[in-house]
Amino acid sequence: TAGTIRIGGEDVTRVPASARDVSMVFQSYALFPHMTVLENVSYGLVVSGLPKPEVAAKAQAALATVGLSGFDARLPSELSGGQQQRVAVARALVLEPAVLLFDEPLSNLDARLRRQMREEIRELQRRLSLTVVYVTHDQAEAMAVSDRIVVMNKGGVVQEGAPRELYEQPKDVFVAGFMGEANRLRGTLRRIDERMGEVVLGPLTLKLAHRGLPAGEVDVAIRPESIVIGEDASGLAGTVRKSAYLGGLMEYTIGTALGDLFVIDMAVDHPRAAGAEVGLRFANHGVVAIAAGAAPA
Repeated sequence: TAGTIRIGGEDVTRVPASARDVSMVFQSYALFPHMTVLENVSYGLVVSGLPKPEVAAKAQAALATVGLSGFDARLPSELSGGQQQRVAVARALVLEPAVLLFDEPLSNLDARLRRQMREEIRELQRRLSLTVVYVTHDQAEAMAVSDRIVVMNKGGVVQEGAPRELYEQPKDVFVAGFMGEANRLRGTLRRIDERMGEVVLGPLTLKLAHRGLPAGEVDVAIRPESIVIGEDASGLAGTVRKSAYLGGLMEYTIGTALGDLFVIDMAVDHPRAAGAEVGLRFANHGVVAIAAGAAPA
């Protein structure tokens, strides 16, 4: 390994983890089952040797911050998953850390509660002006809570940037796939000028930013929602192979001369049945040239 860890400009690489002014919310919450909510939140303060009145005041304030005032005497087993998560956050916040670490804190919650809790974590971070490092494998979660995202692979940083940048302008095949669904097609790039190029994809020619890629073989990553389904077979002709209704959207697998494409369509009032002939075009966003990786399956 190499590099340094700096917090507030200070090099803490060789400082013991316990002395780095960092608190952590664990994936499993790691609440003490035999302690009440108040005792769990107070634990770090008690170990630090603070006077009892100060411990009580700080713990109560932390519980109020996460919306758990009045839950002092309950045991973790008497709380819902979301409430347990808030206790874990309060226990970390009460120490007033310079950096707050989250290790996949929502993985144990159902989908609806995950959405609610990630909104609460984001609001809490903004309200308290906290520096938060949030580890997750869920790209929607990462985009919802982050100002900047760092995508890592095999211990190294692959790309970092704002959520929109990573989603719409991925650096390579790994980032394109990690940040969400992406159709990957093999094409040939010809440079037009210092910024733009033409990519030939079978019967199509797309004008895209070449982003410094050399002329020749490239991949094109196309987000499912960036494929527009037309009312007729103009554009890229395709045949609907599969369709799925998901309430607010339709998912399609559409066979084309370029291979099967995964498409997300918001027009739920006009579903296409399997076998329907359609025409496809690509939107101006969510379509990007990237370095050619292993041949698409």
